[in-house]
Parts: sequence; structure tokens; C-alpha cells
Amino acid sequence: METQVEFRSGEDHVFGVLHLPEGRPAPGIIMCHGFTGHKAETHRLFVDAARDLARHGLVVLRFDFRGSGDSGGEFRDMTVSREIEDAVAALDHLSLRPEVDSDRVGVLGLSLGGCVAACLAGRDDRVSALALWAAVAHPARLRDRLASALGDDDVLDMEGWELGRAFIDDVLDVQPLQEVRDYDGPSLVVHGTADESVPPSDASEYRLALGERCRLHMVEGADHVFSSRDFKSRVIALSREFLCETLGADIATG
Repeated sequence: METQVEFRSGEDHVFGVLHLPEGRPAPGIIMCHGFTGHKAETHRLFVDAARDLARHGLVVLRFDFRGSGDSGGEFRDMTVSREIEDAVAALDHLSLRPEVDSDRVGVLGLSLGGCVAACLAGRDDRVSALALWAAVAHPARLRDRLASALGDDDVLDMEGWELGRAFIDDVLDVQPLQEVRDYDGPSLVVHGTADESVPPSDASEYRLALGERCRLHMVEGADHVFSSRDFKSRVIALSREFLCETLGADIATG
């Protein structure tokens, strides 16, 4: 079953979709989308992943960060720190739902959402499993790329997206590789070898930061968002196996 949900982060409304398995209470997971992304993600990557995970016994919440998708707020106010706040609000909402076993919750993040997920896992001891897809390990690189384009203006017109100076200033204080070292649970890192947006070396750096409980999988030939049927199937299958095992979901229900 799938249902629309709404909760608050700061003063804004956040909208998402909750995927419910048959058995409850069940383990839960939140999904954090990428930069300029949304809760469905490109080629419905998050939709297909969430439905697959729900079929195998997980409650899944995919949501739009403030300023993205259907959620309130403006993209010009977006920062990584604000998205971490949104992820905390999503985790609060999921953990309080009666369908969810609050002792078994995890987080999955794609691209910049992976950076958000890594920081959340390092800060919040409710996170019992962490899955990173093509995760950004060095958000300051975005500042290097965007600061010159912004110049003396307060807002950068980025192909229709209005990106504010706050984002540029904030990323200097975001250190996911340092923060994730405080997370001591199981983790999965998946990255495409042909990723031209986030260097595959970022995956290796996350593996080192996360230590022996991290499983690293490089998907040969895959781009940043796993843009083929085979790549998508592979990353979903790897994540399903990892999350069902570590969170104790009934994988046989699928």
C-alpha cells in the first residue's frame, strides 16, 4: 500500500509517499534524493526501489526536501544543513508511525542526498543501517564550481533553479567523511565506475571512513544515477539484500 504523507520541517510543510508492506510493525527507511532531485528521482529510481523494498518487508518513506518537488519553501534557501534538518524531521515522522518498529530504521541517500544521509547517520543514533548511492563525499567541490558563477549576486540562475548564496557558504561547514565516522552500524556504499558527476574515489573514501562494517560495491560501467535497466536492477538488489539482512525484514515476502 502507498499513501501520501505530510509533516513539518521548520515552518514548512514536507510532502512524501509512504510505502507499507503487509507485515507490521516493520523496519523502516527514509530515502534522501539528490541535488535538484525529488522523491521519485530520475527515471523513477526511488519509486522502483521503494516499491521493491516494501514488497520485501520494509516501510519506506521517500520525501521532497524543502524547496524541491511538492514540499514547501524555496530552493534559493536550500543548504545541505537544511536538508539534514529535513532528514531528521523525516526520521522523526517515520519513527513515530505505528506501522514502524522504531528500533530498526535506516537511511538511504543518493548523490548529495548521500552526503545528507552520511551526516544524519553520524549524528543520530536511531539510524541502524546506512546505504549510500553515488554519494558526495566532498560537498566543498560544489562551492568551487558554483562560487565563481555566483559572483557578487545573491542568487545564481542555474538552468531555472535559483540557488542562493547561503548554499555556497554552508557547504564549507559540511564534513560528511568526518561525521560518518561517528556511525558504528552496518553500511553499504554503491557507486558507478563511469560516474562523471561524483568521482568513484568518493566511494572508496566513504569505505575507509566507515570501516570494516561497510560493504563497497562498484557497478562496472554505471553512470551517476544508474541509467539503465541492468544498473537500476543491480543497485536495488544490492540494497534490498543489505537492508533486509541488517534491519531484519522478511525478504521472503517478495
